[in-house]
Amino acid sequence: MVKYSTTLDSTFGALADPTRRAILASLTLGEASMSDLAGPHLMSLPAVMKHVRVLEKAGLVSQKKVGRTRFCQLAPAPLKQAEGWIAQYRRFWEGAFDSLERFLSQDPPERQKEKQKENQSWPHRNRSRKTRSR
Repeated sequence: MVKYSTTLDSTFGALADPTRRAILASLTLGEASMSDLAGPHLMSLPAVMKHVRVLEKAGLVSQKKVGRTRFCQLAPAPLKQAEGWIAQYRRFWEGAFDSLERFLSQDPPERQKEKQKENQSWPHRNRSRKTRSR
């Protein structure tokens, strides 16, 4: 039976939505209020708060409340774990692509046969025969 990491599953689930990825991109610039995060999106503040809750549940952001304002900041640990998981597959695919590149850079078999024919020298016959005169 395959064992899945629930943390990794929730990280990728949270990253599956483009709005949540945009919120994370905004947070790479530093801490931001919910209003600041909602600004660039054409949605209500409660809708943005739902997205932030999903990110928080996945451990990708943390919130703190100062007065009546909620501030969010990026929590990089789950992204680091996801990057490690992706790195394993990157090594595999880079190796496969390198192999494909080597294969494609070789001449096709038809061209190799043509080169072999070009490189073959025709046997030289003894042409030192004297011409017959009549």
